[in-house]
Amino acid sequence: MNKFIQHDLTADIVKTNNPRIGVIALSTDFTIEQDYRNICHSVPVDIFVNRIPFENPLNHENYLKMADHISDVSSQILPSEEIDIIAYGCTSGTIAIGSDRIKEEVNKTKPKAKVTTPITAALKAFKHLGLKNIAVLTPYPKDVNATVYDYLTDHNIGVESFSSFNLEYDSEIAQVSLESLEKEISKIDLSNVDGLFVSCTALKIVDVLDRVESSQNTIVISSNQAIIWDCLRSIGIDSKIEGYGKLLAS
Repeated sequence: MNKFIQHDLTADIVKTNNPRIGVIALSTDFTIEQDYRNICHSVPVDIFVNRIPFENPLNHENYLKMADHISDVSSQILPSEEIDIIAYGCTSGTIAIGSDRIKEEVNKTKPKAKVTTPITAALKAFKHLGLKNIAVLTPYPKDVNATVYDYLTDHNIGVESFSSFNLEYDSEIAQVSLESLEKEISKIDLSNVDGLFVSCTALKIVDVLDRVESSQNTIVISSNQAIIWDCLRSIGIDSKIEGYGKLLAS
């Protein structure tokens, strides 16, 4: 039998200075992680993702169950290391839990991290692009849609029309085809609004944002597009990213 021999090598340890983005994705979300990596592939940032337990169907009770896990999930994104910003990846879940509670829970274990959410990022995006009256498209069931409507109007956003696919499971939402998305968006009257908000991090729309904006002659803000934009701007990266709508290219 041969004797074990180890050859010792010298490793050159080089630390990256790239800003760090932490993403809290729902355990059931097929989409947000891929959107971050696709959109940010040429941006000098490092992205680290952890999953938070979530049980379908989409409803207020299940959203609230996530709140008690946020602190622990945040702590497991590079334990003992600092993160520049943490993105909580659920639009309707943020509305249910509250953005202040989410920030509080994240900062229990990552006290120096900035915090963003899809809906608070969307509000910033509306202001940035001057959208005051919008149409809304979601995949959610009706009771969840009512909370989205109330949140937007409570924050002085005029909602002129509201459309939905009425789906209750993230797996179904992620399987909505790009063709059907574009087809259904074309049916929405956008003539009297400043833009369209497409809500939900699980909905795969970022790859056709440019095409939809062009064909419908409007501005489209989506959950993942907005939260990625807000992450980058919050950590001082103002790079214009083409191919994913006017917001990221602005």
